[in-house]
Amino acid sequence: MKTITIEGQLRTEFGKRATRQLRSRELVPGVIYGGAQEVNFQAPAAAFRSLVYTPDFQQAEVKLDGKSYQCILKELQFDKVDDKLIHIDLLELVEDKKVIANIPLKFAGVPKGVKDGGNLIIKMKSLKVKTLPKYLKEHIDVNVDNLELNGNIRVEDVKVEHYEILNSPRIPVASVSLTRQLKQEEVLTPAGTVITPGALPGAAPGTPPGTAAPAGATPAAVAAPAPAEKEKEKGKEKGKGKGKK
Repeated sequence: MKTITIEGQLRTEFGKRATRQLRSRELVPGVIYGGAQEVNFQAPAAAFRSLVYTPDFQQAEVKLDGKSYQCILKELQFDKVDDKLIHIDLLELVEDKKVIANIPLKFAGVPKGVKDGGNLIIKMKSLKVKTLPKYLKEHIDVNVDNLELNGNIRVEDVKVEHYEILNSPRIPVASVSLTRQLKQEEVLTPAGTVITPGALPGAAPGTPPGTAAPAGATPAAVAAPAPAEKEKEKGKEKGKGKGKK
């Protein structure tokens, strides 16, 4: 896992006035939690850029007055007016103490549903996990090759050794949905009869959408001649009979 080095100093002065003076010098106050004791420090704002302004999960080595702390990002505070970083909280990594972290998801493969014309929709970009520091990594791999049309991969489907996943197990992580074009395409019935979207199964070709066929009727029966055509056929048969007499 990538590690960012941050060099700063321990804080000796506190309070609003001291904090304002730090920020006027483009220094950011911070706190390191999780160790034997809380550590208050300050470091240049520029030192945090690689750690803060990235979607990657990284480790930070914070060097303060000759001592080094291995940390991960815990919480950030930004100015409401100019969005500058004004405070940072870090979590110290202790070898035998589990930590909670948000690990990004990395999706691999091409879903079956996409090959059938659907769209892959990513619904979660990271998972909240609990694990020992030695098992922390940059991302969690999720294979989507077997994801079918209208299918979902849920939190409970993501299995990672040594990780306790804290998100609700039924939340979808990724899904494949129908594209608008696929919804509008004509659908073939098992009998080979083409129906347009909205037409009910068993309706005759050309029947307005939503018009159902008589109960029990087959496609052939539905396509039988109209009553007026039947009368014409009967008239022809009678004419033929008179001629024979």
